Amino acid sequence: MLKRLSLSILAILCLVTATQAQKTDTLSITLENVKYGYPVKYFPIAVEGQDVRMAYMDVAPTQMANGRTVMLFHGKNFGGYYWTEVIKALTSRGFRVIVPDQIGFGKSSKPFIHYSFHQMAAWNKALLDTLGIQKASVLGHSMGGMLATRFALMYPGQTEMLLLENPIGLEDYRLFVPYVSTDQQYATELKATAESIKKYYQSSYFTVWKPEYEELVRVAAGVTNSADFPRWAKVAAMTYTMIYEQPVVHEFINVRVPTVLFIGKQDKTIVGKGLLSPDQQVLYGQYRFLGKQTAAKIPGAKIIEFDGCGHIPHVEIPTEFVVALLGSL
Repeated sequence: MLKRLSLSILAILCLVTATQAQKTDTLSITLENVKYGYPVKYFPIAVEGQDVRMAYMDVAPTQMANGRTVMLFHGKNFGGYYWTEVIKALTSRGFRVIVPDQIGFGKSSKPFIHYSFHQMAAWNKALLDTLGIQKASVLGHSMGGMLATRFALMYPGQTEMLLLENPIGLEDYRLFVPYVSTDQQYATELKATAESIKKYYQSSYFTVWKPEYEELVRVAAGVTNSADFPRWAKVAAMTYTMIYEQPVVHEFINVRVPTVLFIGKQDKTIVGKGLLSPDQQVLYGQYRFLGKQTAAKIPGAKIIEFDGCGHIPHVEIPTEFVVALLGSL
């Protein structure tokens, strides 16, 4: 009896320890326990019979206000949390900065809806309208670059400048990446682990890995331990389908606002890269060529390139990026 009691106590202690470890590593899929650099507000949206909310930061200038606004669009695997240093730089130069987490990302709701760049652009326009902002420069990184381009195409009168930081969608992935259904992509997303995410970030995002990048992995991997992770994975699959099926590359010629591209030349990002053979992978995602090709398509566009930098210049080379960004604005 005493032996069985001791084993029971040991089992309980192991369970408590495991639960505590999970609490340490687990993040909710709306990142309630991730601290952003500035206070977060919520913009209510009704879509497909659902009431959802879009998280955003509205950061006032810390120096003499210049009356201008910059809106920051995050990439697919990120949220507003990785823009902190860019926000500081912009607000110190007099800019008001709006930083939304798109629906389906970051601290925003994760609904099962038809995800569309057109609809996202309309929601961001509605946010600006609600805040009384008539015009903004829009900086989009990675997937945010596709969204920023769509925003500029739909609302040229409200777009002061289009600023693209290593945007994806510079190629039409449908032409060379095999199609996978949303359900197939969902099965892939469910397999994500902290180890696989770190490996992907190391191989795809940065030229040299640094300890400070671990925080990006912690946030991205933390949701995999959540009981709601299947919902997160489903939404991730739905937004993968959005990227694949809704290219903007064919419409760059129609952009009619001042545009600057900021390109880390070592970037080799391909959406669906894992579906390609090594021989195919070297044929695509070459940003040292894609940046120039894209700038040539957009009337009057300028390009600033960074040597020895990968997919996220504002994280990998923050000082150089901020200098280039402020100079362009």
